[in-house]
Amino acid sequence: MNDVDPLHAVPELDLPPGWSARPPGADDVPALAELATSVLHAFRGEGRVEQETVAALVVGSGSWTRRQLVVLDADDRAQAWASVHDRAAGRTMVDLTVRPDLPEGDRVAAALLAWMADVARAVAVLRQLGSTQLDASPYAADERLKRWLTGAGYAKKRTWLHLTRPVDDADGLPGPREGVVVRRVAKHDDGQPVAADIQVVHLMLEESFADHFNSYRESFPEFVQRLREDPGHRWDHWWVAEVEVEGQLVPGGALVASVLGEDASGHHGSYVEYIGVHRRARGRGVAKALLHTVIKDAHERGRNRVDLEVDADSPTGADGLYTSMGWTLDHVTESWHGEVTV
Repeated sequence: MNDVDPLHAVPELDLPPGWSARPPGADDVPALAELATSVLHAFRGEGRVEQETVAALVVGSGSWTRRQLVVLDADDRAQAWASVHDRAAGRTMVDLTVRPDLPEGDRVAAALLAWMADVARAVAVLRQLGSTQLDASPYAADERLKRWLTGAGYAKKRTWLHLTRPVDDADGLPGPREGVVVRRVAKHDDGQPVAADIQVVHLMLEESFADHFNSYRESFPEFVQRLREDPGHRWDHWWVAEVEVEGQLVPGGALVASVLGEDASGHHGSYVEYIGVHRRARGRGVAKALLHTVIKDAHERGRNRVDLEVDADSPTGADGLYTSMGWTLDHVTESWHGEVTV
């Protein structure tokens, strides 16, 4: 495979006879949504991957930082989907979706994982880096994918708890403590956010997560572009928390949320992408104030839940805070890391 340009050419993969691989297009969106939903059902038991989400990744703004392949069997049916996401300097996200119980799964997965490593290496070359970390996020119950990752040189690094909370009690939640203010990021008349507030959110999150697992400095343009690629992105789902210090309000935290797709009941939800509290504001109820804000907002929009994920080994004990506030476990994923060098 190394004799082709993995960023632009369709590689010759070691696939079963009559099978093929190519970059996906708009016509593949329904089939890929069905494929991803089949994996969701196999390892979470329910849920649906919306075509809008897949379209954003395949032909929308999310495709700008991704290289992808769809694998088709001899009958031209989508059986696997691989994506390599150039997330930030030195960080490459890989996503491998293979139809559950596919007899040819081992062979297809090995071919795609090799291709993904080649693409990640080419991305590192373009970024003038000596190496890049590969980051995969399998469901904890997906022993098949974890076996494939192990064979490709990946190792498990972390466990993530995905939590969910209903919002029907939103009206009874308290407001922020005295000296704490939570507000949406300011917007111009045309609806676009004020740059200073977006930069504050980025700064709050960078400084809040500086001592957390796998933390790395992400530039402001990379941060904004990555979040805008999400089809659930909305500027009015960004909040800033301010705290009073010596009579003045200063930034003390931030929360970025997005729109969750419909669940089995047909209701959308809100998802907490990031929440961070600056060191100078800790112990003042800022995290609770931000979380109560997004719960109330979801309720006002007619949604039925707020979901988030937390590091099972969080040094701040965040999982305990979420549990005390009504969140319960929905499912578990893991972080598996590999590395390619130039």
